[in-house]
Amino acid sequence: MDLSRIKLVVADMDGTLLNSRHEVSADFFDLYPRLKEKGVRFVAASGRQYDSIVEKLSPIGQEITIIAENGGFVIHEGREMVSNPLERDQKELILDQLSSLKEAHTVLCGKHVAFLHSDSQEFLAILKEYYTHFEIIENLREYPGEVMKIAVYHDLGSEEHIYPHVKHLEGVLKVKVSGENWVDLSHPNAHKGFALEKVQKELSIHPRETLVFGDYNNDLEMLDRADYSFAMANAHHNVLNAARFITSSNDERGVEKVLEALLRFKS
Repeated sequence: MDLSRIKLVVADMDGTLLNSRHEVSADFFDLYPRLKEKGVRFVAASGRQYDSIVEKLSPIGQEITIIAENGGFVIHEGREMVSNPLERDQKELILDQLSSLKEAHTVLCGKHVAFLHSDSQEFLAILKEYYTHFEIIENLREYPGEVMKIAVYHDLGSEEHIYPHVKHLEGVLKVKVSGENWVDLSHPNAHKGFALEKVQKELSIHPRETLVFGDYNNDLEMLDRADYSFAMANAHHNVLNAARFITSSNDERGVEKVLEALLRFKS
């Protein structure tokens, strides 16, 4: 494996760059300026809110490219590059389908603020990890602003308790099991692969010059945009099957080990 031609590194956040305590390692922040010095650009790509990603990567968050909300919203060099909000009828369709899920928590995700109806303290404690800014509103249907995606959380698991209720919307919408407890529903073009392709074209960087890390189903499309696609050892089986390479888990410096190897190739 020759990493010498890599010009772009793209990493998912939860389960990938972040450890199980939702922390970015000091090692990564030490590696980043060395990558930058070698002309390697870094992109953070997550289902998280934009502001949450910036907060997690606060030393570098304002200078890197950020793919937020699973690719629905991209900020590149301080400007908005991609914005693919749900259409109003798509939003209504999703809320109709979710109305029967009494144990689920629904979140409308704006570019910088999320909106929810639930006042469950247990859920709010979970939400705060992924959404820096959120508001509780009386009626989600009456929110008039842009919605980048609708995220749904279930305590008992997403694949069994949410996905079967929205699976039939695939094709009309992008439906992604994005975590053990989360399903995200968005515009058909709101995915990490679409967003990464835009970034690659902007930077004139080919997939053969791109290295991508991911761990869950919302990473599958962006793994296809890189010749050097890495699944974390802790990844969902779909990601392990799709990626060309496997690295250590997010708690075993999986990303950092590959970046260290990349820098050796660049030296």
